[in-house]
Amino acid sequence: MTNQGVPVPVDTQITINVDGVATTVATGTTGAELFFERREVVVARVNGVLTDLDQPLAGGAVVEAVTIDSPDGLNVLRHSTAHVMAQAVQQLRPDAKLGIGPYITDGFYFDFDVAEPFTPEDLKTLEKMMLKIVNQNQKFARRVVSGDEAREAMANEPYKLELLGRASDADTAGEGVNVEVGAGDITIYDNVDRKSGESIWCDLCRGPHLQNTKLISNAFALTRTSAAYWLGNQNNQQLQRIYGTAWPTKDDLKAYQERIAEAERRDHRKLGVELDLFSFPDELGSGLPVFHPKGGIIRKEMEDYSRQRHVEAGYDFVYTPHITKANLYEVSGHLDWYKDGMFPPMHVDAELNEDGTVRKPGQDYYLKPMNCPMHNLIFRSRGRSYRELPLRLFEFGAVYRYEKSGVVHGLTRVRGMTQDDAHIYCTREQMKDELTNTLNFVLSLLKDYGLNDFYLELSTKDPEKFVGSDEAWEEATNTLAEVATASGLELVADPGGAAFYGPKISVQAKDALGRTWQMSTIQLDFNLPERFELEYQGADGTRQRPVMIHRALFGSVERFMGVLTEHYAGAFPAWLSPVQVVAIPVAEAFNDYMFDVVAKLKEQGIRAEVDTSSDRFPKKIRTASKEKVPFVLIAGGDDADANAVSFRFRDGSQDNGVAVETAVARIVTAVRNRTA
Repeated sequence: MTNQGVPVPVDTQITINVDGVATTVATGTTGAELFFERREVVVARVNGVLTDLDQPLAGGAVVEAVTIDSPDGLNVLRHSTAHVMAQAVQQLRPDAKLGIGPYITDGFYFDFDVAEPFTPEDLKTLEKMMLKIVNQNQKFARRVVSGDEAREAMANEPYKLELLGRASDADTAGEGVNVEVGAGDITIYDNVDRKSGESIWCDLCRGPHLQNTKLISNAFALTRTSAAYWLGNQNNQQLQRIYGTAWPTKDDLKAYQERIAEAERRDHRKLGVELDLFSFPDELGSGLPVFHPKGGIIRKEMEDYSRQRHVEAGYDFVYTPHITKANLYEVSGHLDWYKDGMFPPMHVDAELNEDGTVRKPGQDYYLKPMNCPMHNLIFRSRGRSYRELPLRLFEFGAVYRYEKSGVVHGLTRVRGMTQDDAHIYCTREQMKDELTNTLNFVLSLLKDYGLNDFYLELSTKDPEKFVGSDEAWEEATNTLAEVATASGLELVADPGGAAFYGPKISVQAKDALGRTWQMSTIQLDFNLPERFELEYQGADGTRQRPVMIHRALFGSVERFMGVLTEHYAGAFPAWLSPVQVVAIPVAEAFNDYMFDVVAKLKEQGIRAEVDTSSDRFPKKIRTASKEKVPFVLIAGGDDADANAVSFRFRDGSQDNGVAVETAVARIVTAVRNRTA
């Protein structure tokens, strides 16, 4: 092979593997030279590691091209754009001190210690300054430095010096260090002026980066600012964070901005107010929503259909209290492993003597964060036989979790929630079939609610946070992996993401905007049955431990409703809609006729009403559309004479002269079949 058309002398050749093909190149060849004809290649993956294109390749290296539109390429683009933003910030605010600036999903952020928060006007100014830097075609240049050299280069950056100190101490190296320094060499990236060759700006960073700023083009935007604690610790200094996004082309940026605008229109918090579904009163506190009558209808329909399906699948319904003595969570392990996620205890039943001495010490009660310990008590309440297994216990159980106020978000992250929680007790011989049936049941029910694009995530043991033996964890993890693989869905690893008592499969569902939400979870647990000493009598008369399967289908009713609200943009399918039909007479003279039509619908269990307001006819139509009512029936004189209605759909299309019986049958069929 030649390098840019120049013959390679044999004594200076090396052989590398390029995108699966053995290739001979000159010693010292870089990725930039290797892919010089492929402008879309921004970095190389060398022996599995993302590497700047200007780095020389070694003999025997396995090299893959990474294009700007690939996930890794986008991350490099965004990280490089973050550096340009930070350079612009320090031009605008010379006193700004640098925090960290990683890429994130669809964008990037950078933290700064500044005297005053950034304003929207600042963001506009910074975008213009960034474009100027981009057009200067500055080079991103990597240099490996010693600790002393790094400290000298970062002498005016206290947060970078802290990272360097942490990196030199294996015991204190933390997540923030990994973002900037990583393992191995300490590297600094300079933004180099093309004409003078001098460094204009630099940052401590592990890279890699684009070759130059020109590759960023003009497809970036700064989106918002917020406060952020240094390294995410609220005991640290509060910094100012700027978020941004970057894309390969302006068309990509525009498409992203349109998706974001649509997501804002679908925001369930906004729609909850507009459609009078739910609210978040300040008087109740953060993360504690209330459901209004219309929202209550949707929630009841969701829950009623779920109950029906659970009965058909052989589940038994149970109910458990909201609080319990502390000992229950000592046995389960929650007070050891989950206490930070629980509300503080209530100390009750203490009694004092007249002299103030303690006659009865009292005890701690906790709001329950999980239903599983109480379900274990139900299983243990009497002797069990193998003939009863699998035993499937189901509860819409209220649980309470102490989420920090900063992460509470509408219905999707709350402090008080209702879990559609099930716990299945079975034998080891039954567990694989039971897991398979449970996964199929979960996917089938989610599809009935309108979600049908899934992949699975397998969460495995956190080596620092688990109970039970390695052997039990391995068996549970392997069994879940087999069941997940057999489903035919894509399986993604989540190392260390399991709960302390067992591994889990998470069903990840995509909504109408292509966003991924974690829905149902299925956990296989050998440990809690051991901790609670659960037993059943086997066929041979011996006492044996059951296997426990934890399963939440919605996750929580609140969160699932928030997801569905955004998935449907508030235009729920007819079976879930609070008002399924609005009948609109074209004039007051036809009110009675429409009441007769609505009566026929109500006889079939349809939620229908007549709009007898004083609004003009066109406004009534607009109101029904704004409230996202699935079906509107319209009638005037000709319709009344023909015992018919005009049948108007939510998308604005309309069928005229539809017989009342036909209209009623259409609506009943749509609702009962759960179609649009």
